[in-house]
Amino acid sequence: MPVRRLVLIAAITFLAAIAGVFLGRALIPPRAAPQSELHELLHHQLALDGAQQAQLAALEDRFVIRRKALELELRAKNAQLAEAIEAEHGNGPRVTAAVDASHRVMGELQKATLAHVFAMRQILKPAQWPVFDRAVVKALTADAQ
Repeated sequence: MPVRRLVLIAAITFLAAIAGVFLGRALIPPRAAPQSELHELLHHQLALDGAQQAQLAALEDRFVIRRKALELELRAKNAQLAEAIEAEHGNGPRVTAAVDASHRVMGELQKATLAHVFAMRQILKPAQWPVFDRAVVKALTADAQ
């Protein structure tokens, strides 16, 4: 088969794939992330009073900073893992140590997220707790359903 024909087929295939991705993204709305569902609940469904809204805003501002710091640390640990894999080409001591370091940061991020969720719950009134608790459980089990 001539090279020109192969290039033409490859180009058409590539353009069709790009068009498929574009149409898929345009026609099928993305599923809401569990975090955004919890955010939606807090900001639009629980009828927070002014004091609760102010407390929530302060909590969110602090958590954004903490989450971003942990995410940056996790990226750094993943880069160290990549370097260890490249150096050892197997599950050697550097890879094992890098995996452990990465898992430690993942655990810190999960603990910080849970602390944030519990702090948000504390600003709610007791009558709001059941709705919030159901939303948290749904967010944690969304992929299992």
